[in-house]
Amino acid sequence: MISASIMCANWMRLEEDLRALEQAGVRYIHYDVMDGFFVEDYCLGTSIINEIRANTFLAADYHLMVEEPIRILRNFTPDEGAILSIHYEACRNLHRDLIRVKRQGFQAGLVLNPATTLNAIEYVIDEVDTITIMTVNPGFKGQKLVPQMLKKIEALAQLRSRLKLGFKISVDGNVDADNIPAMVAAGADTLVGGSSGLFVAGRPLADSIVAMRRCIEVGLAMR
Repeated sequence: MISASIMCANWMRLEEDLRALEQAGVRYIHYDVMDGFFVEDYCLGTSIINEIRANTFLAADYHLMVEEPIRILRNFTPDEGAILSIHYEACRNLHRDLIRVKRQGFQAGLVLNPATTLNAIEYVIDEVDTITIMTVNPGFKGQKLVPQMLKKIEALAQLRSRLKLGFKISVDGNVDADNIPAMVAAGADTLVGGSSGLFVAGRPLADSIVAMRRCIEVGLAMR
């Protein structure tokens, strides 16, 4: 599945991009929320997010890059199928926060920065619907893949199989034509498309979606 990182869209032609994503059958709109503390940048307040939500039927995929995200959870309203993901590194009481995300009506997502090991999530893994592997350090678009993260995706897929769990594996960071096949082959279910693979300057969005899906097929054949 493709989750379109809307902060990377052409903001001067946002409605056109939304219609192209809908027509191509993209699964999610990915909303990056940054607070300037957990990451250095700021992005996508709820007034902007709600305006976009009111003008598309695509499901929401929220990524909160926020210190103690429980503080602002009530600002987000779940739609059918909506995912809300919080960072392991940002929560003092991760289990409590994941439970609250689910009680509010979201699918619960957990995000791991490159330096965070899979062992760290052993005691909460039963509570999550999606685990996102950051293949770059979060906060800015246009970064290059941390290559060791491909092994981390594969290890997470093996852990899921061994524990007989059903969570989805999402990948966020430098999701481009060079990296997509390996990400999918390693076990990724959802790819967050940003500036390197989806919203590529000078290329029609529909063409980028076709190219991403071709790369996905290559990766699936490699599994």
